[in-house]
Amino acid sequence: MRAVPGVARSYARALFGLAHERNQGDAVARELETVVALLVGEPALGELLARPWVPAGAKRDAAVELARRLEVSALTRDFLALVAGRGRADHLAAILAAYRDLADAAAGRVRARVRTAVALGGEERAALARRLGGVLDDRQVVLEEAVDPALLGGFIAEIGSVLVDGSLDGQLARMRGRLATG
Repeated sequence: MRAVPGVARSYARALFGLAHERNQGDAVARELETVVALLVGEPALGELLARPWVPAGAKRDAAVELARRLEVSALTRDFLALVAGRGRADHLAAILAAYRDLADAAAGRVRARVRTAVALGGEERAALARRLGGVLDDRQVVLEEAVDPALLGGFIAEIGSVLVDGSLDGQLARMRGRLATG
């Protein structure tokens, strides 16, 4: 079943509210990331939790056992059991994304998906995050990097609906456009 964005946001809001109340916001985010990574790496487990013919109690028990083995907090364990029992385990990746958005908004940070021609070094990454933060009213920027060998050089950053094209490809296209229009 395909994740419904409204459902994911509702679960994420509820979890974030409880985690924030208990000062466990970042810990719960890390634990959810671990769970989602495991479910992606072990698709059979994710399929078991998503099957409609598997009884809700069996799904809850499997989720609790998973949480126990991953040594997550009681809040995350109970949340996983709830989500699995209600047949929403296939929404966990979308719930994690919505949870991150809520946590980032509360902390005053934004996430930028950055594609570069080559992997960035530590100092380059920090400099790019500072420059992008300056463009975004000095907000903290968390970079999610991907190397794109199709780029000739530079970077392309997507921050929400904002696109910052600092790539050599983009500069050449802009120059070509200016030359074509005279």
